[in-house]
Order: sequence, then structure tokens, then C-alpha cells
Amino acid sequence: MQHRNLGSGLRVSAVGLGGNNFGRAGTVTSTQEGTDAVVDAALDAGVNLIDTADVYGAEYGASESLLGVSLRGRRDEVVIATKFGHADMASPLPSWGAKGSRRYIRLAVEGSLRRLQTDWIDLYQLHTPDPATPIEETIEALDELVVEGRIRYFGHSNLPGWQIAEAHLTASLTGRRHFVSAQDEYSLIARGVEGEVLPAVRRFGLGFLPYFPFANGLFTGKFGREELPADSRIARQRPYIHENAPWDAIEALDAMATERGCTLLEITVAWFLAHPEVSSVIAGATRPEQVRQNAAAADVAPLTAEERARIDDLFPA
Repeated sequence: MQHRNLGSGLRVSAVGLGGNNFGRAGTVTSTQEGTDAVVDAALDAGVNLIDTADVYGAEYGASESLLGVSLRGRRDEVVIATKFGHADMASPLPSWGAKGSRRYIRLAVEGSLRRLQTDWIDLYQLHTPDPATPIEETIEALDELVVEGRIRYFGHSNLPGWQIAEAHLTASLTGRRHFVSAQDEYSLIARGVEGEVLPAVRRFGLGFLPYFPFANGLFTGKFGREELPADSRIARQRPYIHENAPWDAIEALDAMATERGCTLLEITVAWFLAHPEVSSVIAGATRPEQVRQNAAAADVAPLTAEERARIDDLFPA
């Protein structure tokens, strides 16, 4: 497993594990046994980055709680990334509409540390922008947690390019530590971040973590123009994703993968890793075999410039 810098001295595996399915109703990983199997498979395959959030799971804190138990005895093998402050998802913590405030951050981090059964969080991320709180206050609160040793680094998720720039300037002017990472939706069919977010990430030296990299599974190889597995999340909740998918382009990419002796999933991972700003491709999983396939994809031969251009032609930004 290759490792990359996450906008700092933090080194993470090129493929990470997403914890959004831990504790999710209707999945194998809704149970402790199912989560244990996936986490063990990830660590055994060389994955060292596990990304979760306080709001993941059927109820608040479920994903973190399951992960905390799974990592007993193996805490030092993993980089734990979690999130706080999702503006649109319910939290039992009173926020009064300010989930980036010093008060809310203090409450949220204590809960995450307790559920994760750890003394520190490696990467603590603001989940969505908080228009009610000045970014200076959010940065100061997170910087204080670094000084106290409760978190090692902090990042953000879903911030537009101008807010990434504002946050960097604010930290510089106040003498505080900077955000080290950005996490946003990015896939071959969702390339909006290429407009402003990725240029900001490059300009300010952040690591980038794409979420939904396989577009809810469209690029894993288990879906086809006429194949829609009944047990998939797309079939259960988002059939429109399958209906509106660019199947001509996906099938052409699959054929291209066959030409170079790899799978659709592997060529997709290779496309992400051709972007130097991408620190780790975070992929959710509910079964150990999925984790092993995702991890193995990091070892596929890098794309040539010609191959990358062909893929970009298939899926124009």
C-alpha cells in the first residue's frame, strides 16, 4: 500500500475506508460483528485511514461507537478521521444554529473521543460550513484542541473555494494552525470541485479526500446498464442514479480497463491517484471482500498521460 501526505506530516494510505455504513440500518455493518470484519480486513490490507462522522449511522454516534470497539488493541495502526457540525443533520447537542462555535466544538469532540474510545483524534473535520460563526472562532477552537493533544490536525468538508481561501488567510493573520485537508464529493460524474475547490487545495497545500468516489457504486463493476442489484443502496434509495448514469461512457471505460488488464474499479482508482492533490480515495464497504478489492486497486499501474486524456474525454468536466 502506497502512502501519501495529507496536507501535512500526516501520512495516509492511498485508499481509505469510509465509515458511513457502520451502524446503518439494513447493512451487514449495522452490527458490531459486521463492522469488526470490515475494519480488520482494512487494517490487514494496509489501509490506515478510516473516515467517519458523529452523524453516521442509524442514530447519532452509532458509527463512531462501533468503530471504537473495532479498534480496541489496534488504535496505533490507524489514522482516525471524524467530523462534527453537519448543518442539516440532527444532533442531540444544543447548537442554536452555530455548529462551528467554540462551545459546540467542545461538546462535540468530547462525545467523539468517548465513543471512539481514544485519547486523540488524528483528523477532526468541520462537516459543513457554519454561516453563523466567524471562521476565526472555529479555527481558534480547533487550534486549542491541537495544543491540548485532543486532536492532531483539523480539516474541513464541503467548503467552497472562496471559504477555503478565507480560512487560510484568517489562520495566517491570527497566527493559528491551518486546515490541512478538504473533503468533498468528487467522481468521474461529479467533477464540480475542479472549478474552484481543487485549485484552492493546490494553492494552499491542502490534502484532498474525495467522497462518493465510485458514485454510489456505479464504478465498482457490480452495476450495469441492465444490472441493478436489489440489495444495493441505489436500488433501495436512489434508483434515479442508475437510471441517469452515462452508461455509454461507463461501458467505454470498462472496455479500456479490460485493455490494460484491470477492472473498472481499479482504473477508477488509478484516475484519482493520477491527481497529486488526492491524498486518499475513501471508499465505503460493508463486506471484507470489498475492502480487499478497494485496497488492491491502489497497486494498479499508474495511468499514462494518454490514458488520462481518454478518460477525461469520456467524462468531461
